[in-house]
Amino acid sequence: MNFSEVFKLSNQLCKFSPDGKYLASCVQYRLVVREVNSLQILQLYTCLDQIQHVEWSADSLFILCAMYKRGLVQVWSLEQPAWHCRIDEGSAGLVSSCWSPDGRHVLNTTEFHLRITVWSLCTKSVSYIKYPKACQQGVTFSRDGRYLALAERRDCKDYISIFVCSDWQLLRHFDTDTQDLAGIEWAPNGCVLAAWDTCLEYKVLLYSLDGRLLAAYCAYEWSLGIKAVAWSPSSQFLAVGSYDGKVRILNHVTWKVLTEFGHPAAISDPRVVVYKEAEKSPRGTLGRPACPPPRATESRYEIAAGPVSLQTLKPAADRANPKIGIGALAFSPDNYFLATRNDNVPNAVWIWDIQKLRLFVVLEQLAPVRSFQWDPQQPRLAVCTGGSKVYLWSPAGCVSVQVPGEGERGSSR
Repeated sequence: MNFSEVFKLSNQLCKFSPDGKYLASCVQYRLVVREVNSLQILQLYTCLDQIQHVEWSADSLFILCAMYKRGLVQVWSLEQPAWHCRIDEGSAGLVSSCWSPDGRHVLNTTEFHLRITVWSLCTKSVSYIKYPKACQQGVTFSRDGRYLALAERRDCKDYISIFVCSDWQLLRHFDTDTQDLAGIEWAPNGCVLAAWDTCLEYKVLLYSLDGRLLAAYCAYEWSLGIKAVAWSPSSQFLAVGSYDGKVRILNHVTWKVLTEFGHPAAISDPRVVVYKEAEKSPRGTLGRPACPPPRATESRYEIAAGPVSLQTLKPAADRANPKIGIGALAFSPDNYFLATRNDNVPNAVWIWDIQKLRLFVVLEQLAPVRSFQWDPQQPRLAVCTGGSKVYLWSPAGCVSVQVPGEGERGSSR
């Protein structure tokens, strides 16, 4: 695996363009755009204050920089570097900013979630959407970019509004049978909208585009409920991760549970391959430690012989947001695999075979797993633990890749 030289970066603000041709990075108040193949600087933009959020438009022609402290958004053009747009929310403030799917409108959410302001780059017109709810995931666009679904809170009750993105006109408005709506998410085919309740109330609601309730699902009561939700790329399955350490797979025909995936700390199934990360200490001659010592310890994966006991974490019962349950889950782009993380088994990533509906592989790291992401082109999973390594899994096996520091060279095992 090849690595570039080290580039300066602020607040981990670094994003590839959707077409994969450009890389944007932020250093304080400067925005640097590089070509991916050569990593040569293509454009250098200067903003009015330190950048806190950066986002590409869907067509990779514009890039948005948000400065929340000053209530400002600046938009830059790659095709016309001299052109730029400045949006000032004034006394209303700014807490989030994002693109619409067409890449020609900017949606700004004001402080206290009083409203969402839609700014048009083409006509310079402004539209306002009232009552947005401050929740886990309150704004979602359909995959084809035609519709916006918005979670609302008014008169102490939850609602969902569906807008047409072409003119921002209201298409449907309906209330939801929730205590405290936590999030909404379109199915990839844009036909079904999933909504889920607060973690204190286990409830998943499925709505059609016209606002009809298609199904409601509740696995249990009187306990912490839903923690994570993910659609499969084919829209056939909805995975619901819960605080009880299980993932429930709902099918798109009856919206009933197809299967449940538990996450026990002991794995005894001989069909499951368990990869354990192990440190590999470099040795010098005659068995003496290498001198000078390496800046980072190398590691490799070993296949563990069953049964295997995974390292568990006992959560603090007297604190909010306990480290239990399914905190992350994601389907592979080919719909064959589902990756999950159980927060009270923090060092493990579970990979499930969706075709056979069984556990396929478990990766156990030396450090807690912070995040994982599927390759958009093939069934390959990247795992990050916050250290100096990145871990890659595919059906062919696992590899640990050392990310080099300045003046070092990378390696993989």
